[in-house]
Amino acid sequence: MTTALPDAPAAAAAAADADAHTATAGSVRAPEHTVVHAIPARVRASVPLLRHDSAYAERVQVIADAAPAVRSARINRTAASLVINWVPGAERLEAAVELARLLARAMQPLEHEPSSPARPDPFRSRLPRLLFPGVLAGVSGVTRLLGFTFPAPLGALAVLGASLPIARRAAQALFVERRLNIDVLDMTAIVLTTLRGTYMAPAAMIGLVEVGEAIRERTARASQRELLDLVDSIAHFAWVERDGERKQLPIEQIERGDVVVVYPGDRVPADGRVLEGTALLDEHQLTGEPMPALREEGQVVYASTLVREGHLHIMVEQLGRETRAGRIVQLMRDAPVHDTRIEDYAGKVADRIVLPSLLLAAAVFAVTRDTTRAASILITDFATGIRVSVPTTVLAAMTSAAERGVLVRSGRTLEQLASVDVVVFDKTGTVTQGQPAVTRVQSMRPGVTSDDVLTLAATAEQRLNHPVAEAVMRYAAERGVQPDRREDWQYDIGLGVTADVGGRRVSVGSDRLMRRDEISLQEVPSEAESGQSHVYVAVDRELWGYMSYADPVREEAPRVVAQLRDELGMEIHMLTGDRAQTARAVGYFLGIPPGNVHGELFPEEKAKVVQALHNEGKRVAFVGDGINDLPALAYADVSVSFNSATDVARETADVVLMDDDLRGLPIAFSTARQALKLIHQNIAIVGGVNLTAMAVTTATGLQPVAAAFLHNGSTVIAALNGLRPLRAARGPRQGATAAASIKRNRRIEE
Repeated sequence: MTTALPDAPAAAAAAADADAHTATAGSVRAPEHTVVHAIPARVRASVPLLRHDSAYAERVQVIADAAPAVRSARINRTAASLVINWVPGAERLEAAVELARLLARAMQPLEHEPSSPARPDPFRSRLPRLLFPGVLAGVSGVTRLLGFTFPAPLGALAVLGASLPIARRAAQALFVERRLNIDVLDMTAIVLTTLRGTYMAPAAMIGLVEVGEAIRERTARASQRELLDLVDSIAHFAWVERDGERKQLPIEQIERGDVVVVYPGDRVPADGRVLEGTALLDEHQLTGEPMPALREEGQVVYASTLVREGHLHIMVEQLGRETRAGRIVQLMRDAPVHDTRIEDYAGKVADRIVLPSLLLAAAVFAVTRDTTRAASILITDFATGIRVSVPTTVLAAMTSAAERGVLVRSGRTLEQLASVDVVVFDKTGTVTQGQPAVTRVQSMRPGVTSDDVLTLAATAEQRLNHPVAEAVMRYAAERGVQPDRREDWQYDIGLGVTADVGGRRVSVGSDRLMRRDEISLQEVPSEAESGQSHVYVAVDRELWGYMSYADPVREEAPRVVAQLRDELGMEIHMLTGDRAQTARAVGYFLGIPPGNVHGELFPEEKAKVVQALHNEGKRVAFVGDGINDLPALAYADVSVSFNSATDVARETADVVLMDDDLRGLPIAFSTARQALKLIHQNIAIVGGVNLTAMAVTTATGLQPVAAAFLHNGSTVIAALNGLRPLRAARGPRQGATAAASIKRNRRIEE
């Protein structure tokens, strides 16, 4: 049964829908779809496949944008909605047929799928400079063996040309930043050894520096966070009632006091109060909760929420930055931006020894007047070794984590991960599965089994798009229960569905539906007692049973929380926009102290909790998956999300769990801690060898080639030590099989 909107006659919508279902593209039929609203220049259709198949949605968008009859097309996957604005002259019936053809064409893959441009490889871009030192050293060695002398001017020009990037950085430090850094030291050593006609030592130094810089670039990530402009994403146009007429106006022209009308698939364009109508709103962007909320006359609605069913007339009260969504945007803009990286830590350590090394070399030269000994001291500094070995360790740790299903964005993230002592979880979609699932079916009538109750519910709720109806159908399929034939039926927003099944009137829905039909619920445990929500099933105004449903906890969540708390010594918190009672039940199941469970929070309030923990001097990691989590993600020291999260949450996150499995969290933390431990070991290795060589050079003298050998050898040993995290990556990815084994029906037990 299709309920048409006030300005779309039911007969016309039904006719268009019937015609649409007959259209094909070649031998491919259009997927199931329903025209829910149509005017001559515009049609809105419900296409369930859009919600479940992102690739299909992308093909629909590409094909619609290229279609001559289409002026514009807009897809909302959450609402499974497609809105097409036709070019002038398209008739309604032809538009419906064209719509079905478009949907059918998108069932087949496109000939040229869009692809993202490849990122430049820092190693490939630096390849000439990486190869030069080896080539120069090889040519120098061969000419010496053959008894020839390598032309001094040619060798000097080659070395100085290859060292230009180092020279530029040294000049930047000296003349712009007015400080001494490791590049100044490296360049001084390169110049001194080159002037003495020694090319092997400076070539080796240039090669090590370039390798280190290439690794550093590869591990670096732009620190500026991607900001989702929620105000811009709310809507570009809205239907406004002015002077007795309904007009479609740009969002910028809406004023406070206007009455806007929203339909299924529309996002509410402003904060306001409902004047007329009833609708189910998906408030996931603001609260993170999967269950649509019923909104009706007198209630407040917020910008960016999505109309799933029904329509509303809303009096505008707040616009743009004044809306709750606008305040989220402002929070994101005000969030601190971290721009440090662990590689910079290595640079700072290296820079501290530049001046002592220069002073020591100058003192030795002043006493001995031997430039060779002075150059050897500069070569045996351990700054270059640190600058090479630290990024190598970072890259190895990041690669190890990636091969086990954890994407760490940068070296700065690895540094922060190693010092985290508080982990804050969002509830819905993070520690839970993010969608309702039936946990129990209970018969309340003698002679009626739970499968009988489930069969009646599935029969009445088949082909409904409500999340609870979809949960009932999934549970029935898992139990092998097949729905019967449904006759005349009626769906009431916020109440439920009533249908004729086998000559009996079956009602499936909320307690409001039961009260309307004067059906007693006294024998049913209250939702407050069970911690779960109920769907009731009645036949001919008599209660036959009920179904409990909840958002199940991820199978791996309790073990991960215990591991973080007991083995890694971390403090655990959980935030949610859900009811405090439900939050406490989930927290109890996970072993999170009641004082660390925070319920009924809006996004800006989640960010305040994270800020408060940070202000206490704690390093905070926040784990979330939705747009409503963005402020908290932005204010955390480390933000963690899932591969299946919303695009902006995934791109904003510092760490992405690619297998959508929480077991990647301990991997991330342990890998980061191991990397930091190895870095300290590498500093000790490089420092010990080079300090010894420096002492020998100062006391007795050491040739530049021998100094370079000791210096480079310690660097290689440290780099090999830094590759140890790669050994841990040889085992199977822990989340690869776990993701497939998660059960949807785990109960949240008190």
